[in-house]
Amino acid sequence: MADALNIESVELDIADGAIFIVSASDGIVNADITSWRLARELYIPSLVVITELSSSDIDFEDMTAIASKMLDPVVTPHLVLHGDDGSPAALIELQSLLIHDYTSGTNVTQPADPEHIELVQEFREEYLEQLEDAGEDSFEAGLLFPALPWVEGTPIGIAEITGYLKQVPVIR
Repeated sequence: MADALNIESVELDIADGAIFIVSASDGIVNADITSWRLARELYIPSLVVITELSSSDIDFEDMTAIASKMLDPVVTPHLVLHGDDGSPAALIELQSLLIHDYTSGTNVTQPADPEHIELVQEFREEYLEQLEDAGEDSFEAGLLFPALPWVEGTPIGIAEITGYLKQVPVIR
């Protein structure tokens, strides 16, 4: 993932931000829980990136629920939309209700259809409430933890992850 995002891997105690890669197939390992606790002690802005969404019976929403129980409550700014074949094809942004469609291999952004809006309404309300409760700049302060999908070998999730990384204050 570091190559896809053009970032370097460093020790957590000198990091400006952290990305915790969580496999939908393998779940969360004990080393990640230990690192997560250290990141919380240091108030390091942290993302939970859910991978292996094409090869697992557990979907993005299920894995974020698991992450919320094993780590800390996470927020989901985007949900995964699936194509006719069941594979991840697009993301719907819960704040703006824009769909980022990747079926062509690039990000084509369009407004959500009414059926998509109805489908995600409860998730959207929960997300907006979490944002309001957490307060402004809560991600940058290491207090709000977005969970984002990444489908390896596709652009799904790269722009969204990069957007959060740009919000991380550089301390060095």
